[in-house]
Amino acid sequence: MQKGGLIKEEMKYVLVTGGVVSGLGKGVTASSIGLLLQACGLRVTSIKIDPYLNKDAGTMSPFEHGEVFVLDDGGEVDLDLGNYERFLDVKLTRDNNITTGKIYQSVIDKERKGDYLGKTVQVVPHITDAIQDWIERVAAIPVDGKEGPPDVCVIELGGTIGDIESMPFIEALGQFSYRVGAGNFCLIHVSLVPVLSVVGEQKTKPTQHSVRGLRSLGLTPNILACRSTMELETNVKEKLSRFCHVPEENIVTLYDVPNIWHVPLLLRDQNAHEAILKVLELPCISSKPMLGEWTARAQLSDKLTEPIRIAMVGKYTGLSDSYLSVLKALLHASVACRRKLVINWVSASDLENATAIENPDVNRAAWDSLKSADGVLVPGGFGDRGVEGKILAAKYARENNIPYLGICLGMQTAVIEYARSVLGLKDANSTEFDQNTKNPCVIFMPEGSKTHMGGTMRLGSRRTYFQATNSKASQLYGNQNTIDERHRHRYEVNPDMVSQLEKAGLSFTGKDESGRRMQVIELSKHPYFIGVQFHPEFKSRPGKPSALFLGLIAAASGQLDVLLKKSVATKANGFTNVMSAGSPHRYGNGVNGIHSNGNSNGLHA
Repeated sequence: MQKGGLIKEEMKYVLVTGGVVSGLGKGVTASSIGLLLQACGLRVTSIKIDPYLNKDAGTMSPFEHGEVFVLDDGGEVDLDLGNYERFLDVKLTRDNNITTGKIYQSVIDKERKGDYLGKTVQVVPHITDAIQDWIERVAAIPVDGKEGPPDVCVIELGGTIGDIESMPFIEALGQFSYRVGAGNFCLIHVSLVPVLSVVGEQKTKPTQHSVRGLRSLGLTPNILACRSTMELETNVKEKLSRFCHVPEENIVTLYDVPNIWHVPLLLRDQNAHEAILKVLELPCISSKPMLGEWTARAQLSDKLTEPIRIAMVGKYTGLSDSYLSVLKALLHASVACRRKLVINWVSASDLENATAIENPDVNRAAWDSLKSADGVLVPGGFGDRGVEGKILAAKYARENNIPYLGICLGMQTAVIEYARSVLGLKDANSTEFDQNTKNPCVIFMPEGSKTHMGGTMRLGSRRTYFQATNSKASQLYGNQNTIDERHRHRYEVNPDMVSQLEKAGLSFTGKDESGRRMQVIELSKHPYFIGVQFHPEFKSRPGKPSALFLGLIAAASGQLDVLLKKSVATKANGFTNVMSAGSPHRYGNGVNGIHSNGNSNGLHA
C-alpha cells in the first residue's frame, strides 16, 4: 500500500470499541482517527455497527437515538455517520451503517432462497460470516470520489462491551481480526478514567475491568483512548499499561476540550497516528499529519467572542442531538462569519396559546427567548405537537423582518402561516395535521405509503431547479441553475395552491424537475425569509458551510448584503467563488475569502 494511489496490497482496518459507559464519544473519536489517517495521506472510509434490531434509524424517535442522518442514496442512518462525513468530507452509503436487523434479514433471505442447502442456520457461523462479508464488501467501496478502494476502513462498534446485543458482532470481529491478519487490524478501545471528587484521584479500575471483559471475548486492544476530565498522570498510564497489557506510548488521553475540532489535534499531539501506523505495519506512510487548516479553524472558533443568537424553534429541544446536523451547520456558518454561536432553545409548544393559558410563565419565557434572538430557525419534524408554535414563530419572523430559515416542516409551516395571515384562509393547514381542512396548503405525496413507515418517504439526494437567478437562495448557491440536496419528507406544498400564494407575494424560487413540487420559498421584500423542503444541513462541512445556513447567519449579523453583492458565478470549472474579492488572508475579518464548491453545495471558509 502506498500514498496517493500507489500499489495496493491489503485493506487495513481500525476498530473502535467502547467500555464502562455509553456516551464517551466513540463517534467523534472514530471520526478524528479517520481524519488523522487521512491527513497522513491515506484514503479512509468508515463503517458504523449498530447492534439494535431495527433495519435502520428511520423509524426511531430522535429522543431515543438522536437525529436520523440522511445520505445521498436515501439511507436513514445513525448520526455518527454524519460525524464521519463532516470530518472526512466523504459521501457514505446506507451499507456503511450495519445493524442487527440488516444482517439477520440478509441471512433469513438467503435461507428462504435455499442458499444454505438445508443446513441448520446459526449465529455462528452464518450470522458472524455475514457480518464479516458485509464489512469486507463495504470497506472496498470508494467514498471520496476517487477511483479504486480506500486504504483504511475505520469501524465503530456501537454500544458498550458486555451488551448482549453486541455479542454476535464481537465474535465476528474477533474472527475477522484473525481473517485479515495481525498487521491489518488495529483495535482502539475507548474507556473512562473517572476522577472521584472525594479523593481527586484518577481511577483505573473501570478501564481495567472493561479491557478484561474485551479480552475474555477474544479481542485484545492495541491502543487505549481514555476519556477523562484532565490529562492522564504518568503513574496512571503506567498502571494501565501494566494491567491492560498495552504499551505506555499506545495510551492516549481524550480529555475535555473547548470544541470537538480539537480532538484530532489531541490525538496527533500524543502521536496516536504513529501508534496506529505501527500496528498496521505502514512505515512508508508519512507520520506528519497535514492539519494546518483544521488547526487554524479550531483555534479561530475558540477566539470568537461576538455572539450571534439563533432561536431554534423545535419539537425535540429536550435533546440537542435531535438536531445535531442543524447545530453543526449553524456552527460552520457562524465561524465563517466570525461570530460565536449562541442557541436559544425554544420548545414550539411553549409558544402556543394553550400554554399561555395553562402555564403563562413558560409561555412568556419562550416568547422572550424567541424575541431576543437575531435569527429564527424552524427545523424539520413529524407529528402535530408544537406545529401551531412553529406557525407563530414564522409569523413573528415574517412580520418583524427577523431572518428566518425553515427546513422541511419549517417551510411547510411558513406556507400555512402565509395562507392564514395574508390570504385570510383561517383554516389553512396540512393534511398531516387536519385531514378535513378545506384549504390544504400541504398534502400527502402521491407516491408515499400510508401503511408502511420505514423507508417510504421521499429520501436522498434530489435536484432543485431555480426559477430565477435574482433570488437570495440562488445567489447564495453561487447563481447555479440547479443544486442537489438531501430530502426526507412525506408531505409537500399543494401545487394547486401555488398560484394563489404567488399572487399574494410568496415566491416559489426552487422546484423539482416536474415544476409541480415546491422546493424553495422566499419573500423578496423580507431581509431573509427562506424555506426549503430539503435538508441542507446534511451536506454542511467544517470550512464549507451550507449556503442557506451561511445566509441566515450573515443576515442575522448584518453581513448578507456584502455576501450577496460579491457573489460571482464562474461555471467554467464547476466552482463558484462567493466573496472572492476578499482579503487573501485565509482568516481575515468579516466574511472575506468564502468560496462555494458546486460539488457539495457548501462554501469554503
